[in-house]
Amino acid sequence: MKRIEALKQKAFKEKEFDGFLILNEAHLLYFAGFPGAACLLIPRNGENMLYVYSVNYEQAKAEGKEFKVELIKGGENLMSKVAAQVKAFEIKKLAFDMLSVENYRSLVKGLRGKTRLKPQNVLVWELRKIKNSEELLLMRKAGELTCEGMKAACETLKPGIKEYEVAAEIEYAMRRKGSWGTAFETIVASGARSAFPHGGCTEREIRDGDLVIVDIGAAYQHYRSDMTRTFVAGKPSEKQKRLYEIVKKAQEKAFQAVKTQAKAKAVDAAARKVIEEAGYGEYFVHGLGHGLGLEIHEPPTLSPQSKEKLATGNVLTIEPGIYIVGFGGIRIEDTVLVKEQGAEKFTDGWHMLEIAK
Repeated sequence: MKRIEALKQKAFKEKEFDGFLILNEAHLLYFAGFPGAACLLIPRNGENMLYVYSVNYEQAKAEGKEFKVELIKGGENLMSKVAAQVKAFEIKKLAFDMLSVENYRSLVKGLRGKTRLKPQNVLVWELRKIKNSEELLLMRKAGELTCEGMKAACETLKPGIKEYEVAAEIEYAMRRKGSWGTAFETIVASGARSAFPHGGCTEREIRDGDLVIVDIGAAYQHYRSDMTRTFVAGKPSEKQKRLYEIVKKAQEKAFQAVKTQAKAKAVDAAARKVIEEAGYGEYFVHGLGHGLGLEIHEPPTLSPQSKEKLATGNVLTIEPGIYIVGFGGIRIEDTVLVKEQGAEKFTDGWHMLEIAK
C-alpha cells in the first residue's frame, strides 16, 4: 500500500491527476504484489479497483487485501468496465502507464470525452528505479542463487560437453537452492558464437580452447539477478588472456565510478576508455549496463547516450565486453547496488579464465 500512496503523491498532489490506470504486467506485480491482474484503477477518492479474469480471481481475493477485486467475466470488455468505473469515481484527469492502441480507443469510446487521458509511465519508473530494503533483500538472494549457478557452470564446463548440457546443470543448481526460475534465457555461447552478445544456447559441443560466455540469472520472489563470466575450456592462448584482462580492468574501473549522483554515461565512459586505449573500442558493441529488478531490463541505462544520474537504491549491471567475429567474445558482468558512496556487488567470484584442461 505504501507504493500506491507514493504514486498518489506523485500523480495526484504533484501532477494534479485524480486517477491512475495501471496495465503494464510488471507494474501490476509491483503494486499488487502478485502476478496475473489485468489492470489496476487508483482513484484520488475511492477504493482501489483490481480487475482480474476468472483464472486469477481466487488468488486475487486471497492475496489482494488492499483492493476491491473486480471479476472480468467472459465476453465482457475490460476497458468498458474501467470506463464505467472512471465515470462513477468522477475522474476528470486520468493518468495511465501504457495502453495498446486497441485499449486506448476502447477507453476513449467508453469515456465519451468526459475524461482527459495522459500517459505518465515515467512516474511509475521513478518509484521502481529506487529499491527499498525489502526489494534489496530479495535481490541479494537472487544474486546468491545466481552465483550457485555459476559455480555449477565451472564444475560442469569442459571440452566435449554440449552448451545445453551446461545450461541444464546451471538451472538445476539454482532451482535446487531456491530459485523461482531463471531471470532470462540462459546463455552458454562457445567458440566463435561467443562473439554474439546474445548468443543463446545450442547443441554445439564445446571444444578444447574455446572461449565460453556464460550469462545467467536467477529469479527469487519475482526479483532478478544477472551475471556473466567468460571461461576457456582448456589452456587459454596469450590473446585470450590479454583480452580477458582488458575486460576485467574495464569492469573494475566502472565499478569504482559507481556512486550516487554519478552520471550514467560517465560510468560507461570509465569502462569504455580502458577498452578503447587497448585498441578494441570498436569491439565493445553495447552499453555498459542496465537497471534490473522485477524485469531484467529496467532504467537506468548506462551508455554513451544516457542522460540519467545514478541514485542510491538503483540496482544495475556492469558488463563490458569485447566481441571479435570469427575469434570469440569476452564479457564480465555483475549485479550492483548503488550506494551513497560507492557500490555493492550482489554477484561476485568465479573469475577463472582457465577451467578445464
